[in-house]
Amino acid sequence: MCKVVAFLSVTLIILAQCFVSFAAEERLNIGVKKRVKDCKVKSQNGDTLHMHYTGTLKDGTEFDSSIPRGDPFVFTLGTGQVIKGWDQGLLNMCEGEKRKLVIPPSLGEFIIHKQQVKNQHQL
Repeated sequence: MCKVVAFLSVTLIILAQCFVSFAAEERLNIGVKKRVKDCKVKSQNGDTLHMHYTGTLKDGTEFDSSIPRGDPFVFTLGTGQVIKGWDQGLLNMCEGEKRKLVIPPSLGEFIIHKQQVKNQHQL
């Protein structure tokens, strides 16, 4: 129990990019853009993550980003505060690692509804 409590106090700073694609692929695609040499801690459900992100359509059109706001987006991993694609795609991530997520509609419904992007799009 003490190990879990200590781990939950760790704050991860990560960068995730979500891309919207018109393909009908229903699988989460996780690409590592930057690896960390000495990964001491990996993200787990229940961790608080602080991350910058940019969401774009397949054609490069940006629909949301935390970067211009200057403050990272903060949420608790695995609690349903974000789309399922993030809850799944950001697990086991090292502090400082960067990932590119291609999220199918079935795992991106929250953003699809919020951003009024049609269901056939992938994030």
